[in-house]
Amino acid sequence: MILDAHGHLGPWPDFLIPDPSADGMVALMDRIGIDAIGVSHLLAVGPSAEEGNRLAFAAAERHPGRFGVWQVYHPHQRNRLTDQGVWGVKIHPDVHQCALDDRRYDPVWELGLPVLAHGQTDSPWSDPQQFVTVARRHPHVPLLLGHAGLWPYGFARAAELVREQPNLHLEICGSKMTGRWIARLVELAGAERVIYGSDSCFLDLRTGFGRVALAPLDDADRALVQGGNLARVLGAAGRVFGPVPEGDLS
Repeated sequence: MILDAHGHLGPWPDFLIPDPSADGMVALMDRIGIDAIGVSHLLAVGPSAEEGNRLAFAAAERHPGRFGVWQVYHPHQRNRLTDQGVWGVKIHPDVHQCALDDRRYDPVWELGLPVLAHGQTDSPWSDPQQFVTVARRHPHVPLLLGHAGLWPYGFARAAELVREQPNLHLEICGSKMTGRWIARLVELAGAERVIYGSDSCFLDLRTGFGRVALAPLDDADRALVQGGNLARVLGAAGRVFGPVPEGDLS
C-alpha cells in the first residue's frame, strides 16, 4: 500500500494550483498508484480552520478510503477537534506565527493523535529542535516533522535529531527534496523513521511520488518509506481512513 502523508485540497493565494479539487486529486492518484493521501484543506490552514476542516471531511466522505483527514488546529482561533474518523492533526506554526513548542498547542497534544507539523530549519516557529522539545514533552504523540526541515542545508541535522527521539519522524515532501537526499535521510535517521509525502496539490503529486519511487533505496526500505511507516504510525494510534461521523464537528 502506498500512502502519501502530506496533501492539501483547495486554493492558496500565493501559488498557482492548476487543480485544487478532490476529484482531480483522486484521478491523479489512480494514474500513478497512490492508495490514500492525508489531506488538510488550505482554507483551514489559512483564514478558517473550522470551515476548511468541514470541506476536508466532505471530500473524504465523497471518496471513501482515498483521503485521510489531517484536521487543522489554529492556535489563535482555538477551533474544536475530534478524535473520530481522522488520521490526526495538522498544524502550521509559520503561517499561524505560533511556535511549535508554545503552550497554545496543548489541546493538540492532549488529544493524543498523530500530528503532522510544518517544519522549517532556522524558523523561529518550527525549527527541528522545537520538534525534539515537543516530542520529549509528549512521548505518546507520534509527530511528523514536515518537509524534513524544508531547507537542504538542514536535512542532515533534522535526521540526526529524529534518530534520537522514538516518536519523531521525518516527512519528506518539498520542492528542494531529491531522491539522493531521501536515501541519505534513510541512512541517517533509519528507514523506519522516514515517511513519504508529496505536498500535493500544493506541489505536483507526480514529482513528489517520483522522487521516492526512483530514489536509490532497496525494496524493503522503499516499502517502509512509501507507506509501511505511516501505516504503522496510524495503526498504532488506532486511526481509520473514513470520514468523520456526521455531527461530530457541528
